Amino acid sequence: MSTVRGARERARIEVTAAIKDEARRMLAAEGAAKLSLRAVARELGMVSSALYRYFPSRDELLTALIVDAYDSVGAAAERAEAAARADGAPPRARWLAICEAFRSWALAHPHEYALIYGSPVPGYSAPLDTVGPASRVGNTLIAVVRTAYEGRGLALPPLPDSLRPEAVRMTADFAEGLPPEVTAALVVAWAQLAGMVSFELFGQFNRVVEDRAGLFTHAAGQLAQGVGLPAV
Repeated sequence: MSTVRGARERARIEVTAAIKDEARRMLAAEGAAKLSLRAVARELGMVSSALYRYFPSRDELLTALIVDAYDSVGAAAERAEAAARADGAPPRARWLAICEAFRSWALAHPHEYALIYGSPVPGYSAPLDTVGPASRVGNTLIAVVRTAYEGRGLALPPLPDSLRPEAVRMTADFAEGLPPEVTAALVVAWAQLAGMVSFELFGQFNRVVEDRAGLFTHAAGQLAQGVGLPAV
């Protein structure tokens, strides 16, 4: 019985992977808004009712693709940070390694990047299942900043009094132990990091920036300075 169950589980894993692979192909060709279970089933030679046993709705398939994408970019950022840390790199260099890994992943997976950082998919509302995976890159950056804060300390960025209550709330929510000034700067840095990558990936730098890698590295360093990381 266990052998039969194991074979069924392997078959389910293989079919699930095939469904997601075909869905990613469709994302690349037509965009997330046009993704449909019927179209995926047709391309795989399956009847729709069979596919529904794996993904009961388009939204559940989209959620699986979104979680996979967030986990993939999160793992890339975590590997880059771990490698830099293993080499004895200081916090600033670890920050830069995460930023470069984020950009490299986006350039290698443009359609998955567009799915998670591009325009919202009409009619789709991401469930709470996506929050943890979506936080992986940000949490990796936060961990580096926390290490610096608990070590040599940070140069606290300015924070307007009017924004302090919101910064305090955000700190309690996802950056416990850091000064509110740093939390607010981290949120700005994360938005600017994604903005730099999106401008490059979606063509806004065309006929404007030629050395995009160089500009990105410079920007990542400016963001490190903005959150208070020491230069060395």
